[in-house]
Amino acid sequence: METNLMTVLEIVATASGLIHVFLLTREKIIAWPFGILTVALYVYIFYATRLYSDAILHVFYIVLNCFGWYNWARRKEEKEEIVIGRLSANQLALLTGTIILGASGWGYVMRTYTNADFAYFDAFITVASLLAQYLLTQKKIDNWIIWIIVDLVAIPIYLLKGLYFTSGLYVVYLLLCISGFLAWRKTMLSSNLFRAIG
Repeated sequence: METNLMTVLEIVATASGLIHVFLLTREKIIAWPFGILTVALYVYIFYATRLYSDAILHVFYIVLNCFGWYNWARRKEEKEEIVIGRLSANQLALLTGTIILGASGWGYVMRTYTNADFAYFDAFITVASLLAQYLLTQKKIDNWIIWIIVDLVAIPIYLLKGLYFTSGLYVVYLLLCISGFLAWRKTMLSSNLFRAIG
């Protein structure tokens, strides 16, 4: 019974997650409610499969999805949409250092004090995803690069845990993230060209 429930929850979370990321690549505000549903389901799924860092991550995702929804809606009401931007070289270096240190520290804690599986890889997914999600709420194009790396790490981990639908979801996420990066880059380049001409 538990396996059947887990499978149903995983299928619903997968479908909702696909809708969420697809709508984000199109800059649609309706993406955020689907994101909240997806991450709420994954809190339970990851806790039940002893991927504790991922479970904790998805609790934070609930908050970040609410913030993203609010942030995009607020700007739309003010008639001032958030413009796609990118991080500076210094910001990228800081981001990279934060991911490495954060994943190492959190991985050590999870490996030492819990029975977590794949503690360091799971910690990397958690730390990098939190930062990518924050960059997404700010419409920084760099978020897609981080998501691509996260997906490449997450896919084999979820396969090894027997989360086949979730692993498949992350394969599609990988493709959507590549598409999102290309779409946002096109928008950003055309916007910069328009401003340069204007």
